[in-house]
Amino acid sequence: QVQLVESGGGLVQPGGSLRLSCAASGRIFGVGAMGWYRQAPGKQRELVATVTAGSVTDYADSVKGRFTISRDNAKNTVFLQMNSLKPEDTADYYCNVAIQYNSNTWGDYWGRGTQVTVSS
Repeated sequence: QVQLVESGGGLVQPGGSLRLSCAASGRIFGVGAMGWYRQAPGKQRELVATVTAGSVTDYADSVKGRFTISRDNAKNTVFLQMNSLKPEDTADYYCNVAIQYNSNTWGDYWGRGTQVTVSS
């Protein structure tokens, strides 16, 4: 069994910062790409940022220059540092991780989500 546990969401004022974390645990042989997605009320889930196993990053245009994704391979953890937050960043944030759970099988795993609210 593999689990992803997210933390770090909350309420913040516009212009503020939050740092999200997502830790993978369980039967893990290897970890591939890791990413963050978000879903605002009434909208579809959208990609926020990804980081490959080789630490190559990619971002949605709406967060470039404000958000930074990083990973700690020793701890199977991915982070999302969010600065200069805007009300339109309000959403449930989900981590997504590709995990090798036996010698030749990979799976795609999702966290349960953490809520981020940007409001004055």
